[in-house]
Amino acid sequence: MAGFLKGLRVLDMSQYLPGPYAARMLADMGAEVVKVEPPGGDPVRNLDAEGKPGESPFYGIVNAGKTVVTIDLKSAEGRAEFVHLVRLADILLESYRPGAMDRLGFGPARLKEINPGLIHCALSGFGQTGPARLASGHDLNYEAMTGGLSICGTAETPVIPFPPMADYAGALQAVIAVLGALVGRDHGSPGCHLDVSLMESLLAWQELGMALPAKRAGGLINGGAAGYQVYRTADGGFVSLSPLEPKFWANFCTTVGRPDWIERRFEPMPQTALIGEVQALFASQPRAYWEALLDPAECCFQAILEYDELEDHPHHRARGLLQRRGRFKEVLFPVLIDEQAPQARTAVRDASLADVLAAWEKE
Repeated sequence: MAGFLKGLRVLDMSQYLPGPYAARMLADMGAEVVKVEPPGGDPVRNLDAEGKPGESPFYGIVNAGKTVVTIDLKSAEGRAEFVHLVRLADILLESYRPGAMDRLGFGPARLKEINPGLIHCALSGFGQTGPARLASGHDLNYEAMTGGLSICGTAETPVIPFPPMADYAGALQAVIAVLGALVGRDHGSPGCHLDVSLMESLLAWQELGMALPAKRAGGLINGGAAGYQVYRTADGGFVSLSPLEPKFWANFCTTVGRPDWIERRFEPMPQTALIGEVQALFASQPRAYWEALLDPAECCFQAILEYDELEDHPHHRARGLLQRRGRFKEVLFPVLIDEQAPQARTAVRDASLADVLAAWEKE
């Protein structure tokens, strides 16, 4: 994995989650990522899990494998240093509000002038153009504009999805776009400016919902079917059940001793009565009972694990992707190559700009 993008130089000027996560994926694939932070650093450095000042549980994980330098782009000296870095870079990833890079003197035209081969990815909430371009927002607001939030939740109300879907969708879209631009550059295309919107990255995932409209908790895979549902067990645990195919549903019904439910999979949705009967069944025994009974039954069943259960799960242990970094957990790049899991990431490293420039110029 570490060799795929070896020799590629990335400037990561993003903060918080989406951009840093995207840049870490590039680092996982072997790119040399230099994170450029303003004086005082990325705000996430000093935020605890509840957003208060304190030790960040996340900064060291989402920025693992990167080298961090500090540059004051509001100073003449800092701008000159940044020009030097841009000339040597292949990719620049930033997450400023639209217009911020122009005000700093590094809009798309200026960056192309400095380095015609540069791939500049601007990752923002609503995109660089349009009436919402400067609107403030977080993941929940981006989700709201896609329509997806309206279909997710109970019949009474939408619910807040977790983890923040637009943030991760945008990070993935940024990486895909950057890799596509790199392939294009290798085939003779020039550098380019990529406008990636967190909202639109998630909007692209809504095609299924728009093609198969349904009310909240009223469709096949959003809570309307007994065979695609979350159920509570007798001990307060939860399980997931999704035997959509006839054979899997029949396996489930037969295993739990309710063959009379087999034909009821065709009942109109929302299948309120059938859902209630299956709820009563699962509520009669603890989670461990259902795991022992249904895990081997080929019926698309999985217990809903808590985070603190993950490390002991035999599948996670066998795959080797879930690791500890100090007091916190991280997941390695989720791809095995030739049956081998990726190596652990190196820790985020603060460095002087002079050291970075010296290394890049030497190469």
